[in-house]
Amino acid sequence: MVKKLITKNMLISEVIKKYPEVSVIFMGYGLHCIGCIISEFETIEQGAKAHGLDDEEIDFMIKDVNEIALENV
Repeated sequence: MVKKLITKNMLISEVIKKYPEVSVIFMGYGLHCIGCIISEFETIEQGAKAHGLDDEEIDFMIKDVNEIALENV
């Protein structure tokens, strides 16, 4: 079982502040809201859906950001 530090229900800005190295993963999935004011109020899932990602893509993105975050804990 993979440990999760980041969930899709977390605010984008919260995750970027805590794990800045995951920004590149978000951007790779088309989630370019890293510095956007909306990232202060939007969850990862909300932002991803607003950018056209489906549930499966969001799950893959969360898996990828957790792998990066866990390497840097």
